Amino acid sequence: EEAAAARVGLCVLCGLPAAGKSSLARALCRRLPQRLGWACAVLTYDELIPPEAFGQQEAGPDGASPLVPRWKRSRREVLECLERLLRTLLARDPPPDPAPPTWERFVACCWQQGLHAGSLRTPGPLYFILDDNFYYRSMRHEVFQLARTYSLSFCQVFLDCPVECCLQRNSLRSHPLPDQTIRLMASKIEMPDLKKNAWEQNSLILKSSDCTSEDNEQIISLLATALENPVKLTEENTEQKETDRAICAASAVHQADQMCRRIISQAMKEAKDKNVTPSQMKSLAEELNRLKAEFLEDFRQGINLKPQICTEHQCSDPATSASASFQRDATNVINKYTCK
Repeated sequence: EEAAAARVGLCVLCGLPAAGKSSLARALCRRLPQRLGWACAVLTYDELIPPEAFGQQEAGPDGASPLVPRWKRSRREVLECLERLLRTLLARDPPPDPAPPTWERFVACCWQQGLHAGSLRTPGPLYFILDDNFYYRSMRHEVFQLARTYSLSFCQVFLDCPVECCLQRNSLRSHPLPDQTIRLMASKIEMPDLKKNAWEQNSLILKSSDCTSEDNEQIISLLATALENPVKLTEENTEQKETDRAICAASAVHQADQMCRRIISQAMKEAKDKNVTPSQMKSLAEELNRLKAEFLEDFRQGINLKPQICTEHQCSDPATSASASFQRDATNVINKYTCK
């Protein structure tokens, strides 16, 4: 079983919508069994996450601040489902019940690709191709952590496609995304940094506006190299270090949250002084709170992957520098209501 464990790989495909990820995933799923005899399954997040998860934001307990969006919870559930499958594959203890809500959809996806209990015991390598935008590095790091937990292989393929090319391709789709969504993602996307992050060393950045051929030798080489070098679970005791970093990160997030609240409070006071109507005041408050929730989530994602900020006496620095960004975005929202 230990030998089998080292022959399972997780490959993350990332990039903007319409960059060519799904075409590449399908091509790899055809080519790897034909050419190398490897089993392969594509996990396409757009198919695994139910459409309703991208619907209207849920309200929080206070009726204004949103909870973690459903689509983000659904992303976590996809990895939970993958872990359940991996535990079966690696003959580990049964996963805890109940299964995530996405489990039935996940199993159906695997079954349609011929991946079921019988095929899991084949002697050859097995690759899971995870097809999603993965625009934050932290999203990809979650997959790496899963690989590390079970000593699996891990690699990344980033399709660096020009925004205008993605927009053009997107416009031809039957259900295109809003251009604004793609442009916003382009402003936030974090490419793999092979020099700074040791865990991203098995990565390939393809600068091309064309669909990548399944015969791309670089990708095959990357997959093979990763397969021969599964991620090792580090023996170093980092528990206290992680605890200290988490405390510091929480402090930075708290600082950012307090700054956002002060900015919103001041904005509401100014809007009231300018005789903004009650209904508009309500809309303004809702929009600013949504903006705050998104800002804090982005801030938290960045903090979680920058432990160097957690040196002594520096916890508030990231929040201070980030507040200008929130102030700018909040001002744009406020102007819609006051500059009429």
